[in-house]
This record gives sequence, structure tokens and C-alpha cells, in this order.
Amino acid sequence: MSRLQIEFRRLFLATDSACADGAVPTLDLVDADGRVRALVIELARPAEWQPLADVWMGVQTELGLPAPAIAVNGTDGMQLWFSVAAPLDAARAQSFLNGLRHRYLAAVKPERLGLMTGADSALAACATALSGSAGASHEANGRWPAFVAPDLAPIFAETPWLDLPPGDEGQARVLAGLESIKPALFEAALAQLQAWADAPTVNAAAAAAAAGSVTSEHDVQADGHPEAQRFLLSVMNDEAAPLALRIEAAKALLPFGRSGGRTI
Repeated sequence: MSRLQIEFRRLFLATDSACADGAVPTLDLVDADGRVRALVIELARPAEWQPLADVWMGVQTELGLPAPAIAVNGTDGMQLWFSVAAPLDAARAQSFLNGLRHRYLAAVKPERLGLMTGADSALAACATALSGSAGASHEANGRWPAFVAPDLAPIFAETPWLDLPPGDEGQARVLAGLESIKPALFEAALAQLQAWADAPTVNAAAAAAAAGSVTSEHDVQADGHPEAQRFLLSVMNDEAAPLALRIEAAKALLPFGRSGGRTI
């Protein structure tokens, strides 16, 4: 096995079966009991980095999880690859991904999101290429999927591919510094995500309407729209609200700070 295949196996494969010398290692994303270790969020059609950056940062700062791997899918999307140390049944893995979507990606249209585990056939082809087992599978279109370093991720937002095959050693180095989520940490994070999802939150449509009512420079007064200001402030301070809505509420409140009203 190459160093890339070793790192990919360490993080994402559900089984650790040895292979004979010279044999091509099997890509076992699912074990005999249907459990998985690879959990993937994809944002595509079009690709975009900033929403995924919010997830990448949020899971570390709010949930205390190790950073996921960042990948471009070679066609139209960017991905976050989460590794769990102990295989999970597909339902629990999907619950985790749904919790991340609710917390950090509520403002993204569902049709642009892929919440995939190793049990999803849609993930198999991309996993094969990213693991260094694909040979020339992307040679025809000249666009290659790859893992990318966090500081380089923004430059792939509009072109989520490499124009040349990524080197195995470079790909291995990207993965080498990553860690799997340990069971206790995963359970704590899943419980927190479920608590956020179950907590009463502001209505997204109402928040958007309130934001729209106060963002016009012509309408904003220092003492105007007090109810809208209070509502937006409550959204911004609501830790159970999706992060995207809290950010939009903060943006909508900026004119009040400039005009002498409540500042944030």
C-alpha cells in the first residue's frame, strides 16, 4: 500500500483487513454489520467554501471535535470528511450529519447538500479516487478530486478540482495530521447537536422578514423599528439558533450601530 492508502485506511475504512503483498487493498467503507467510519458533507451545484468553513470551524470551537478533512470532488463540489474512531451504524452517522446541517447549514438549499456515509453508493467513486486507488479514472476530463489543506480551500470554491493528478505523498501529508473522533467525544457532540435541534428557535422566515425590514439605509432611524431591533438582537444572541441566521441578524443590526442606536 502507498502512504496515502495507509492514511486513508487509518481514518475512513470500516475494516482493517490485511492484503497480500502486491495485492490491491480493498476499499471497505462498510463493515460486515453495516457500520461506517467515514461521514461526509458535500456542498455542490455550485461549490462554495464559506458555508463549509463555518462547519469546519464550528465543530472545533463549539463541539471540541478534531478537524475534518477537506476535499474537492473533481466536478462540482467541496466536501468535509469526518472520521470516527469506532464504526457507527448508518442511522447514528446520519443523525450526526443532520445535526451539523441544522446547526451550521440551515440557510443552504437542501438540493445543494449531500450528507453521505460510507454506506452510500454515491460516495464510493469519490472515495476510490481520493484514496489513491483510482488509476486514471479522471484522465478523460482532466479534473481530479483531492484532499486540500485548510489554507488552500478558498481558492477551490469556483473550481473544485485539480488540473493534474495529486501526488500520493502530498495527499498523505494532508491526512497525516488528522485525527478520528473518539467514541465519548462523538456521543457528547451528538447529544449537543440534538439539543440544539430540539431547542425552540426563531422562525427563519420571520427572521429574514425582520432583517429585510431594517436593512434599508433610507428606513433606518436611531430610534426606529425598536421591535425589529429587539427581535434581531434575540436571534443574534440565541445560541440554539442556526449559526447562519445569527450572522444574518448581526449584519442586519449593523446600521443601528452606525446610526447611534443599539450597538453590537
